[in-house]
Amino acid sequence: MSRLATIDLGAITRNVATLRDAVGGMPAMAIVKANGYGHGAVPAARAALEGGAQWLGVATIDEGLELRASGVGAPVLAWLHETDADFAAAAEAGLDLGVSSLAELEAVAAAAAGASVQLKVDTGLGRNGATDADWPALIDAAAALERSGRLRVRGIWSHLANAGKAEDLTQVARFAEALAAASAAGLEPELVHLAATAGALAVPEARFGMVRLGVGIYGLSPLDNASSADLGLVPAMTLSATVASVKRVPAGHGVSYGLDHRTAAESSLALVPLGYADGIPRSASGRGPVSINGVTHRVAGRVAMDQVVLDVGDAPVREGDRAVLFGDPATGVPSADDWADAAGTINYEIVTRIGARVRREYVG
Repeated sequence: MSRLATIDLGAITRNVATLRDAVGGMPAMAIVKANGYGHGAVPAARAALEGGAQWLGVATIDEGLELRASGVGAPVLAWLHETDADFAAAAEAGLDLGVSSLAELEAVAAAAAGASVQLKVDTGLGRNGATDADWPALIDAAAALERSGRLRVRGIWSHLANAGKAEDLTQVARFAEALAAASAAGLEPELVHLAATAGALAVPEARFGMVRLGVGIYGLSPLDNASSADLGLVPAMTLSATVASVKRVPAGHGVSYGLDHRTAAESSLALVPLGYADGIPRSASGRGPVSINGVTHRVAGRVAMDQVVLDVGDAPVREGDRAVLFGDPATGVPSADDWADAAGTINYEIVTRIGARVRREYVG
């Protein structure tokens, strides 16, 4: 099959170990939401556990149930719930449930007696999590439910906004205050976690009792001032396709919709069957880098739904050659960061948006 995302599971395992070493070996939750950031949730979960992760994190209950259905038995936290969330199924599968409000807590207690919950406090990010005003009622109710045996409060957590060191430290202080209030209410959670990959690396004060490792385990840096290589990480995904056609055209020949690109001289046009339906950002039109036979070319003109065109000049490109859009830059190919720069986005989006038409192949 032409469209191929090659996933190096050994890289994920090593990246987890590298990141845990960087934070002093403390316990880690590997985040495998969104199909493992596009890498495949179940294979990524198993590779991360092999690297030393003790917990797994997902956004939705369905994502957690997928792990359980595939035989993954490690502890799992799911934290993003809609009003029709199946808390009973989650508890039966042994999933921990993130709880962000009193109403959510009461819904969990009513649907899933004995469930294990992790209370989330909003320390400044402004997404889910109880506000300062709502936190006292949430912890008091949670403590009462725990005393009655209706549920277990296993953890308390929050999430940094990554808005700079000063803002991060403000959130650390607010989190510490929330923990003190919870302790005064009688809660003694075994898990306390605030930092994701960026905070774990850049804000030691935010590590508390566990860190959550997300994009870093896939070999991508969350930091503006450090590359994957700087952090000792290896990108796990290589996205490629075989060149579908090559044709010779004269100078001035237009390329793709709108004819935004015209050949400067007689040239070869190489067609690569990956487009925005496969997750290639249209905003990278005219800029996205693609490597063929060790030479990097740029997308010529607009990214189409199913394909991109490269103006390769006189380079010896043939049908059937493999075109690499991104992978490990240490091998001489473009990186997900290069595509993020070309598209005006972040590396997270580049890998997570790769679509279902792209076959995942696992190595390592």
